Amino acid sequence: MRSLVKKESGFRIGQREITDAGPVFVIAEVGLNHNGDMQVAKKLVDVAVAAGADAVKFQMRHLDSLYVESAHTNIHGEDIGTQYLLSLIKKSELTQDQFIEIAQYAKQKGILFLCTPWDKQSADFLEKLHVPAFKVASADLINFELLEHLAKKQKPLIISTGMSTMDEIKKTVQFLKKHQAEFALLHCNSTYPAPIKNLNLNMIPELKKLYGGIVGYSGHELELATTVATVPLGARIIERHITLDRSLEGPDHAASLEPDDFATLVRDIRRTEEALGTGKKFITSGEYINRKNLGKSLVAERVIRKGETITQDMVTAKSPAKGLSPQLFFDLIGRRTTQDMKKDDYFTEEDLGKKPIKRGPFPKGIWGIIVRPHDLRELTAGITPPIIEFHFSTRDLGHEFAIPEFPNTELVVHLPEMYGTELLDLCALDKKSREESIRQVDAGLNLVRKLRTHFGKTPARVKTVVHVGGMTFRDFATMAERKTMYENLANSLKKLDLTGIDILLENLPPYPWYKGGQWFSNTFMDADEIAKFAEKYDYHVCYDSSHAQLYCNYTRKDPVEFFKKVEPHVRHIHLSDAAGTDGEGLQIGDGNTPFKALLLLVKKTGVGFTPEIWMGHQNKGEGFWRALKKLIKFGL
Repeated sequence: MRSLVKKESGFRIGQREITDAGPVFVIAEVGLNHNGDMQVAKKLVDVAVAAGADAVKFQMRHLDSLYVESAHTNIHGEDIGTQYLLSLIKKSELTQDQFIEIAQYAKQKGILFLCTPWDKQSADFLEKLHVPAFKVASADLINFELLEHLAKKQKPLIISTGMSTMDEIKKTVQFLKKHQAEFALLHCNSTYPAPIKNLNLNMIPELKKLYGGIVGYSGHELELATTVATVPLGARIIERHITLDRSLEGPDHAASLEPDDFATLVRDIRRTEEALGTGKKFITSGEYINRKNLGKSLVAERVIRKGETITQDMVTAKSPAKGLSPQLFFDLIGRRTTQDMKKDDYFTEEDLGKKPIKRGPFPKGIWGIIVRPHDLRELTAGITPPIIEFHFSTRDLGHEFAIPEFPNTELVVHLPEMYGTELLDLCALDKKSREESIRQVDAGLNLVRKLRTHFGKTPARVKTVVHVGGMTFRDFATMAERKTMYENLANSLKKLDLTGIDILLENLPPYPWYKGGQWFSNTFMDADEIAKFAEKYDYHVCYDSSHAQLYCNYTRKDPVEFFKKVEPHVRHIHLSDAAGTDGEGLQIGDGNTPFKALLLLVKKTGVGFTPEIWMGHQNKGEGFWRALKKLIKFGL
């Protein structure tokens, strides 16, 4: 059975699919840099694993078949370069038993083992080791005898193109296609180290044009930035040599990366992939916050009576942005006002003649809407949502407000994520912060118990959503710190007065936005960790589809499998879309959440849900009503 399954313009090596849209496949090339020492070879495997490479690669030669007989019997008759290289190779070659051992070691460490066969005998031996692919050295791009031998083995080929002309590359591409081989081409400059001026990285998209398949880069330069630069040029496979010490004797050490540099390279490749995004424009959560606070909307410059014709002197743009975009300034001029307006009242789309979005139809399940105390009456006028979910700020908790009666509605409450200027954090490593967070949550729960009486369908224990905290500002916490955070969370929850409360712990995104900036989450992101905590301490969960998708985008995990793992503990659901690793709260269908598959599972749970669209309450809840319509189209 072939180890390669072609999919569009990509292919699969082992269990790893390589596509134009997917992550870069990073190869740590050991080559001969083990210098024949198995302990060094294993340390280099460890280096590759620690850096996060996808594969570690060696080289194998059958010297008797690889070099002419005179090179062995009369080496002094050969060029100085050949003498030097052949003597080093002889000193550095591993035995077949050692190749078996290092391949097994790589498997134990959880990294793919690859190897370059320099001859047919080596290829035959490597096939017995079940390598998932063959790497072909630049020197053998024109070796049709070897290429035919490899093609017959029906494994993917990764072929470097150094020291070859375009005509030679074209002929090899034609030859491989004739033999129905699956292959990728790596741009390469075969000098060690390669000068920057000779790298010619723009050949990468040219190779893509030449044959349309997966392309990549095999680098021998000293720099890291030039290798990273190949990612936006289309490189989907990147290979760099690694060594424990660049000063060691050998042909490749000087052009290789030491452990710290290689780890930095892999990190920067992944960051670059993340930074490139999808090419689909969307406003991130942080931008939405700044757009509202720093942006402007059109407001009345003076008192305007209903029916007056709007002139330029009646309108100006002011912050915060809560109404019509200033781009619509001239669309507004000449229209008649539909209501009396005071100075600084916001113009809305209704002033442009747009009719408010029609509310309904509504999903058949237990749906709800999200409200703040000030827009409760407006958003619920004329309808009876099965669920009303209050989102409170700390200021709301300190004010009295009148609540009408909702005999046929269930109350759900989402507690504030901040108190004053501080983040609520039940996981905090700082004891003072943790204790104040506990006090703030208890204050919120007192209000929840008072509100319950106004909502006739609320069960004995009010579903109350809380963000548990565990965020850091500079970077992700260490494993030891995360362990302590979970212990602190368990202790904090025990101290809360949960009388009449079903506290729901919400799954969190990897990069939340707080105080106008991006932070790092360290708890309640991973489905296994969430399920384990909920099971151990008997707490329930609020599942947030946007947060889950952001985490799955970040970790390259399956969001549907994520939901399956936490589903037994889920008692309430927030639905919105997501893109990238921090684009949360998007309108349904504007991100990459697989709603068709996900909502089949959500529907089976019978659990209540609310669309949590960023700024969904604006324009009389337009974002929420649109989301409900879209969810119906997805089958909910």
